[in-house]
Amino acid sequence: MNMKIALILENSQAGKNKIIFEELNRAAKAHGHEVLNFGMYTAEDKRCLTYVMNGLLASLVLNCKVADFVVTGCGTGEGACVACNAFPGVQCGHVTSPVDAYLFTQVNAGNAISLPYAQNFGWGGELNLRYTFEKLFAAPFGGGYPPERVEAEQRNKKILDGVKEITQRPLIEVLKGLDRDFVKNTIDDPKFAELFYPNCQDEEIAAFLKSL
Repeated sequence: MNMKIALILENSQAGKNKIIFEELNRAAKAHGHEVLNFGMYTAEDKRCLTYVMNGLLASLVLNCKVADFVVTGCGTGEGACVACNAFPGVQCGHVTSPVDAYLFTQVNAGNAISLPYAQNFGWGGELNLRYTFEKLFAAPFGGGYPPERVEAEQRNKKILDGVKEITQRPLIEVLKGLDRDFVKNTIDDPKFAELFYPNCQDEEIAAFLKSL
């Protein structure tokens, strides 16, 4: 299945957008996927995303079917991961290596990953990104690993999906309960409107965001 993949970066790692996008796009295109770059694009951007905003953006693009998968992160990758999992419709894994990437897609079959872009990102940092993204798309999600664990892993994935449907409210309810300036500042970028609204499949959420 060809996917749309959203790249989302917070302010401390904005300066790495170009290299992360290039490596992600390289791996994604090899499998027929498309990458949508939601920024931040540079450290000087007017919109300053925090890792909490990353979580909101991830939830927006996934719930509105603007993207099928999200690649995000922060300095450690922990904050963005926790924030993503706090929002409806996001199952995010903390990925630090190619092995993490492969096992997350095969065992957990989530829809988002968070990377630690400041940790151990020195000489050869782009190579770790390259190999991580290559393993991310190496096989269809949910295939299981090792083979004898496939049935149990797929069963647990279905259970977790059901749990999240019960424990998390619909995104539109969450949006209406959040501080409006927080939501507005998260989407306050011309590129967001350009990428989001033409692809958004939830008219109620689109109308609410436009009203801000």
